[in-house]
Amino acid sequence: MPSALITGITGQDGLYLAELLLAKGYDVHGLIRGQNNPKRQLVEKLLPEVRLHNGDLTDLSSLLRALRDAAPDEVYNLGAVSFVAYSWENAHLTTDVTAKGVLNMLEAVRLHCGYREGSDQVGGVRFYQASSSEMFGKVQESPQHERTLLWPRSPYGVSKVFGHHMTINYRESYGLHASSGILFNHESPRRGPEFVTRKISQAVARIHLGLQDQLVLGNLDAERDWGFAGDYVEAMWLMLQQPAGDDYVVATGETHSIRDFLDEAFGQVGVTDWTPYVRQDPRFVRPAEVDHLVGDASKAREVLGWKPRVTFRELVAMMVEADLEATRQGW
Repeated sequence: MPSALITGITGQDGLYLAELLLAKGYDVHGLIRGQNNPKRQLVEKLLPEVRLHNGDLTDLSSLLRALRDAAPDEVYNLGAVSFVAYSWENAHLTTDVTAKGVLNMLEAVRLHCGYREGSDQVGGVRFYQASSSEMFGKVQESPQHERTLLWPRSPYGVSKVFGHHMTINYRESYGLHASSGILFNHESPRRGPEFVTRKISQAVARIHLGLQDQLVLGNLDAERDWGFAGDYVEAMWLMLQQPAGDDYVVATGETHSIRDFLDEAFGQVGVTDWTPYVRQDPRFVRPAEVDHLVGDASKAREVLGWKPRVTFRELVAMMVEADLEATRQGW
């Protein structure tokens, strides 16, 4: 039975990835920060087969212990301070976790496996790094692909660029089978409520059920390439099944604005004009905006045989329906 260790297992990607790996017969381990982590019970309820290990991406010794105890064949580093807006409020913590945490994880894998420069990588741990389309920031070409110049526009994006290049460096310096997935925005009913897509789907459900009057947002014209998180975790797994590590853009190739998302979300409850329910507030506008992101996933399609299955409309419908049900049930 192959084994895998997932950092950030409490997030939407970690949960979907764990489900995928369990279905493929993996022995799945998750790294979780703090014994009293409030999300621990969620993982234990949804995925009782997963074995959890206490650890912190800022603590190298805890990562080495987790690797020793889990003895994984594959490591998926999904852990990060991932809410972009928060990264301006606490750039230091974002850097410690999202940037230096990648270095800690890579070094822990190197030490655990005894990698040496020029050594044979056969039998070693395979490593996946969750890179992000936010690295492109002030985009220099469209669509964005693996060779597009990186120009991050937030402390989060800068941290992701550091982790991305460090992953490449460990691959080139130590022969580590390390891959980075440059994932464009991917959503699901498991997305955190602080993210704009989930904020919208929850608000639509509450407005429809008479529990909320208004939704307050920032920039409605920002455009993103949105896909379904459940599709994207399959690309992560496929990367680590390749003969050698590499970098891949994972995206749908379609772009939609926040206004498009609002159209689809409110349309799910029969509202064709959402303007009476939505108010813009400058407080929710980023200090440095990323206006337009759309990915070219040709490489992932050709090398990995990956393509998204869930359409934008199906994704929005899925999220609104899930939040309608959750709101009705009082979750």
